[in-house]
Amino acid sequence: MGKIIAIANQKGGVGKTTAAINLSASMAVLEYKCLVIDADPQSNASSGLGINPKEVRKSIYNCMIDQESIEDAIIPTNFEYLDIVPSHIDLVGAEVEMINIEQREERMRQALAPIKDQYDFIFIDCSPSLGLVTVNALTAADSVIVPVQCEYFALEGLGKLLNTIKIIQSRLNPNLSIEGILLTMYDVRLRLSNQVVDEVTTHFKDMVFKTMIPRNIRLSESPSFGLPTIAHDADSKGAISFLNLAQEIAEKNGLVK
Repeated sequence: MGKIIAIANQKGGVGKTTAAINLSASMAVLEYKCLVIDADPQSNASSGLGINPKEVRKSIYNCMIDQESIEDAIIPTNFEYLDIVPSHIDLVGAEVEMINIEQREERMRQALAPIKDQYDFIFIDCSPSLGLVTVNALTAADSVIVPVQCEYFALEGLGKLLNTIKIIQSRLNPNLSIEGILLTMYDVRLRLSNQVVDEVTTHFKDMVFKTMIPRNIRLSESPSFGLPTIAHDADSKGAISFLNLAQEIAEKNGLVK
């Protein structure tokens, strides 16, 4: 039985897409079969895994709006165990197009249902908003990873996201849980980074992943090559930290190989 994990935070620039690309690739290296759903109209997860968004014929948009088969939208990546359902700029208009659709919050769950058991993990890269597409992702998901930047205002907006998760749990998806809070862009040399780590771990305790994602030049530059960091520089701190995170999530879900 596959597990669907949404990666969400309505705050931009916290490392959602970086996490989606590198966590899924690390899971694939550990030989867990993974699928990335790019649910952000900017299509950065798609291009970061080597897919040209301009050449995409079917995307998550077609699966949600036109209810086309998700099997037709799946594209294999250069990693043996990793596939992707790309995004498209059309997804920008999906919120408006779904307004009058019945069960509009369920469209992504319905789309993913036929292929859920074909993968160990399905990661949904959400856009930086709490709009209808993100609500669809959280309704479809079994759990959510919340990336939090180790910078000033880190906790700003986190309460709003957690409140949205509670509303979705009560109305749309009672089984939704928090997989973990992921601290990103950590710089051990900065007092502020360490203060944020202390603040977040004091507030959220066991909900915070032990693995933190450092600021790392290889993590920043690898998307420009259309590669996850583990394929760009496997020995970099960024690649190693995502491998550790993949191992931590596998252990948490009782899937250690």
